[in-house]
Order: sequence, then structure tokens, then C-alpha cells
Amino acid sequence: MATSALQVALVVGASRGIGRQVAIDLAKHGYAVVVAAKSTSDASSVNPFPPDPNSPLSTISTVEREIREAGGQATAIACDTRDFTSTQRMVDQTVLKYGRLDVLVYNSGAIWWSSVENTPMSRFQLMQRVNVEGLYGTVQAALPHFKANGWAGRIIVVSPPIYSRFFRGKTAYAMGKAGMSILTKGLAMDWEREGKTNMAITSIWPATAIQSAATQAFSREQATDLRKPTIYSDAILAMLRAPVSQVNGCLELDEDFLRKTGVTDFEKYNLVPASQPRRIMPADFPDLTVAEQSDEGRRMDSTKLRSRM
Repeated sequence: MATSALQVALVVGASRGIGRQVAIDLAKHGYAVVVAAKSTSDASSVNPFPPDPNSPLSTISTVEREIREAGGQATAIACDTRDFTSTQRMVDQTVLKYGRLDVLVYNSGAIWWSSVENTPMSRFQLMQRVNVEGLYGTVQAALPHFKANGWAGRIIVVSPPIYSRFFRGKTAYAMGKAGMSILTKGLAMDWEREGKTNMAITSIWPATAIQSAATQAFSREQATDLRKPTIYSDAILAMLRAPVSQVNGCLELDEDFLRKTGVTDFEKYNLVPASQPRRIMPADFPDLTVAEQSDEGRRMDSTKLRSRM
């Protein structure tokens, strides 16, 4: 196993849509990219190539081929994030291939928007396993490798700011997505308490709807409300360049974060030129901190309590 001279990014949920775009743009900016998801195919037989990036013909195999044919480094690794053994294997194979792990992007997600009454238990369980458990398992599998790298790395999570309107009409989905954002907040606090000043975890969410497999049903008229997925990958690249102190534990929107970096013209991201996509997220969000933020009282650590039994 040789250690890659390039920084290595593992993008989970990269077969199509936003995840595919993130993987391709990370490779364009000099990362060796591991493209991970469940879907694989014989990329050499796909014609025309590349396939529609929002269709089932786009798989981790075709994304790997796209990156390689553009001169980048990429490896496709199949993974089912509902299975922790599969997740561990994915992360271990990444490090076995490239000798390191610098960036983890978790984009895998299951979606079902409806009331509690109309959300079957099977759908609820699927969303919790892919969204919450999948993220937690991937982070757990990655942490030993970040430790081996001297605790220097970044994690990007596709999850939203926490606010009440997000729960409306999609409670079961919101339970999982808010849980992912809580992991972002909590892990960031762990690293701050432990003095791991070169680690950062950041959540990102779209300010406006983005062209993807999930928005394929939009009519031609509704397309004016869509942006290209490049806004997402550009925001993630900006997060990776930002100092740890500016992004650790933050729940960001793609557009708003890019504005913080000085971007003012978003026309290039509009799917329909000269359109004005409708913002789907609030302009301001509640502050989750409290006056007693630093007062933990008596710290509890279950691992230490168990060792005394």
C-alpha cells in the first residue's frame, strides 16, 4: 500500500445527482476520490457516455469512469450504508487503496415526505437506517483513520439547519435529518473538548431546490426554481478551504456560505438562464446555544463508568 500524494476524499452516495457532482468536482480540484454507493454497472458498455447524471444509468462505476477519463484519480467502492460491516469495509478499502483519508462527504439519503399517519413503519426504518445510522456508522468507521492521520481531516454532512418549519409534513424524514445535524453539532463539541483543532465537521443544505433525481418530476415551468448541483460542490470546496474555526459544528446553506466567501453572482448556477429560483429555506435560523453553554456540570462518560464495574 502506497500513500497517495493527493488528499483523499470519500464521497458516500455519489452515484448520481449532487453526490456525483461533488465527486467529479473534488477530483477536478486535485483530490483522489472514492466514489461509494450501492449501484454498480459495466461502465464500458454505457452508450451514450456519460449517461444522464440523474438517471439510474449513472452509477459509481460510470462516475469513476467520468473522473478517470477527465484525468483524475477515482475508485468505485460498492457499499450499503444500512450494513455497518459493509460501511467498515468501504472505509478500510479506501485507506488500503490510497493509504490515507482526508475528507469524508456523507450524501447518502432516503426520503419520504408525508404525515406520520401516512408514513409506514418500513419507510420510517429505512430513513433512520440510511440517514442516521448510515452516517453514524460511516463516521465511526472513519475516526480510527483520522486518528492515524494525526487528527487532521474534514467531514461534510448533507443535513439541514434545525428549525421548526422543517418538521411540517415530513416528521419521520425530519427526525432523521435533524439527527444528522445533531451529530454534526455533537462531534464538533467532542473535538473542541479534546483539543483536536485540525478536525472539522460541517453540515450543508440547499437554499434553493437543486436539479437532481429527486427533482426530476418538476415541470418545465418549475425548472426556473432549480439550480445546478455545481453550487453544492462549490460550497463544499469552499468549506474544505476554510479554517477549522469557521466551519466546525456549523449548519450551513450552500448559497449563504458562498456569500460569506465573497460570491455575489449566482446566475451561473441557475438551471434556466436569467431565472430567479425561489428560496426554500428561511433567511434566519434560531440560535441553538444557551447562556449555560460551557457549564457541563459533572461530566459523565459511560465507557469509564462501565470499566469500574
